Amino acid sequence: MKKVLLSVTAALLLLGGRATADEGMWLLPYLQKMNIKDMKAKGLKLSAQDIYNLNGDAIKDAIVIFGRGCTGEIVSPEGLLLTNHHCGFGAIQQHSSVEHDYLKNGFWAMNRGEEIPTPGLTVTFIREIVDVSDRILPALDDKMTEKERKAKVKELSEAVVKEKIGEGSTREAVVKDFFGGNQYLMFVTEVYPDVRLVGAPPMSIGKFGGDTDNWMWPRHTGDFSMFRVYSDAEGRPAEYSKDNVPYKAPKHLDISLKGYKPGDFAMIIGFPGSTERYMTSYEIDQTVNVDNPNRILIRGERQKLLMEDMMASDKVRIQYASKYASSSNYWKNSIGMNRGLAKLNVRAKKVEIEERFREWIGADPARKAKYGEALPLIEEAVKERIPAMKTRQYLSEAFLRGTEIVGLARIGRSLLRADSTKLDADMLEELKKESAEIYKDYNMPTDRKVARKMFALVRDSIAREDLPSVYGYIAENYSGPAADRNGIPADIDRYVDYLYDNSLFATQGKFESFLANPDIETLKKDPAYILAGSVIEAYNRTAPVVVKAAEKFGRGHRLFVAGLMEMEPGKKFYPDANFTMRLTYGQVLPYRPQDGVIYDYYTTLDGVIAKEDPKNPYEFTVQPRLKELNAKKEFGPYGENGVLHVAFLSNNDITGGNSGSPIMNAKGELIGLAFDGNWEAMSGDIAFEPELQRTINVDIRYVLFIIDKYAGAKYLVDEMTLKK
Repeated sequence: MKKVLLSVTAALLLLGGRATADEGMWLLPYLQKMNIKDMKAKGLKLSAQDIYNLNGDAIKDAIVIFGRGCTGEIVSPEGLLLTNHHCGFGAIQQHSSVEHDYLKNGFWAMNRGEEIPTPGLTVTFIREIVDVSDRILPALDDKMTEKERKAKVKELSEAVVKEKIGEGSTREAVVKDFFGGNQYLMFVTEVYPDVRLVGAPPMSIGKFGGDTDNWMWPRHTGDFSMFRVYSDAEGRPAEYSKDNVPYKAPKHLDISLKGYKPGDFAMIIGFPGSTERYMTSYEIDQTVNVDNPNRILIRGERQKLLMEDMMASDKVRIQYASKYASSSNYWKNSIGMNRGLAKLNVRAKKVEIEERFREWIGADPARKAKYGEALPLIEEAVKERIPAMKTRQYLSEAFLRGTEIVGLARIGRSLLRADSTKLDADMLEELKKESAEIYKDYNMPTDRKVARKMFALVRDSIAREDLPSVYGYIAENYSGPAADRNGIPADIDRYVDYLYDNSLFATQGKFESFLANPDIETLKKDPAYILAGSVIEAYNRTAPVVVKAAEKFGRGHRLFVAGLMEMEPGKKFYPDANFTMRLTYGQVLPYRPQDGVIYDYYTTLDGVIAKEDPKNPYEFTVQPRLKELNAKKEFGPYGENGVLHVAFLSNNDITGGNSGSPIMNAKGELIGLAFDGNWEAMSGDIAFEPELQRTINVDIRYVLFIIDKYAGAKYLVDEMTLKK
């Protein structure tokens, strides 16, 4: 231990004593202008064109949107793709059953014929990025209302997309705004819908540490999974067919076996989902006092109930594993964010920026005329929207997303045509075909338990006048012995039992019986159908307030960001993340989380073995095969000085959506996959913390070791280009 601490201390001293992170999620077309000089100073061996090249293949072409919210990278000429285990989790769960428990045991295709098609999963390539600001901004002016501005932007965006994408093209395009609507870029994409599962380690590797270790360092998670992209014979996107062939990628990432050391250059390219780096103190108050506490409470209560049933039944565990993981990730993120915002005094820093902004605009009448309403508009908008947003959050988290029978009834509501007098025949046939898939991951007894808790939470948390009308029905028909704080005497449990005992949406059998003999009056009288309508109506009642506040906020935010950029003309600004392709660069680095503590920059397989906890097998089980390989030091070419690295730290600036992103060395070679941030910097989406911010990455050598030595699928490694 003394030797390890000395080595880390030496590394920190070598790097100047205080290791700081590099802020910025940069747009690739502007690397040459804004970043390449600094990147080369930090060690990059490539040119900007090697990374992004409009006229030829570049690293950009090997990096994709995986599914709807993650990043992946092509690692072979045959369309082989790597992403995180938690990104592929839904697909792995989709193919799992009690008989074939790929979540628990993992899955490995030992040849192309064993790869599993995954309906609904897509991979999206970015073919081109075009700045279209000059086509949009000149047509906008400050005399427009926000509604008028939005409509004009939509009209012009559709026009430039239509010009770019010809009829019959397999490509698509979308225009997105940046810097609060001060810049517009068009992204030309190509979506491949035939994506097949190739391999995934068991959860005990791919999700090792579970919720306990989530967002934490040291980390020992082998967070990866493998897929393959297929195309038609000409390389074009095509729906699944046995005649499809592996996608011939114009560019794939080489893989480095050399490892890394502190100070080594590291860059990540991916699709960060959302940041709010230009957030004001008013928005922080809403986040800390309203949004995060609500999410922590509602999801926390629901997750307890899900986990109880998951632990009691393998069938339920498989059904709810993906749902639970998705919910718990940002539940814990909200806890960490509130902690970080308070500990790092982020609100005070935002107030300081706002005061400087006010002083700057106050020094010039022209500035005051142009930007003077920015902060007042934001303050007013936030104050006006908070009550409505709180109501919406409860209705969404507890009912629309949290109580599954409401979601099932919303599917049923799609059967009605717009005039509500007839059933849609096409939708009816589609639901008949899809009913088994719709109910595959639904357990009615679990949902019934959740509903009881969610009904009570909503009743006790939002104003009586904001409650869905179904609460009035419950009060009239299911009277209880005492009134709650909203003055509604009601026996929620009896109503919930009635709901699940009588709704046609409560079981697959009842739903299919209805589809076989559909009747519009039966549908309209169904208790879950009525419940869903009641919740939707209550949610929509808040729309006027939310829309009005959004118009104020949009204008204020756009002016505030534009003013900040004018106030500091020498500063390099980057736009907030919005799930568009970005690059972040920095170094491999350890860090000091608190006084007297230094965290090393990597973890090893020894640490995995040490963390095994028989009392917590769901999170800390170690496979016997891993113990055996570690005891014999059978690491092959993937070990380093007799140990096997599992995860490592870098100071790259990432957020959700970057999961699965490649982290590359100075030559653009893959050294790992980004999969998490660190607990001490959970406020990073709002305010970057240069001394603490770290990205947690799974080492590519651990990935290859699991594929080769653990799973025995070396043929997949042989397909890749390894650099020793």
